Amino acid sequence: MQKNPEPKREHGNGRARDSSPLRAMSAVLGAFIGIRKSSARDRDLASLKPVHVIVAGIVAAALFVIIIVTLVNLIA
Repeated sequence: MQKNPEPKREHGNGRARDSSPLRAMSAVLGAFIGIRKSSARDRDLASLKPVHVIVAGIVAAALFVIIIVTLVNLIA
């Protein structure tokens, strides 16, 4: 017996969207900057996997800290 793959979620534009680490990173970076629309946030909440968002958030925060520390060390 074969299992059917999980169907992709449909959104308002008629295209199927699936969860991906790149979309999670895009959502996290947009949230860091503060440029996310509520419709995009709602779409991401419906389609992104929490694990992808958590990992993307940790990576983005670590990169932010590394960049700030590097800039401070270069200036000082």
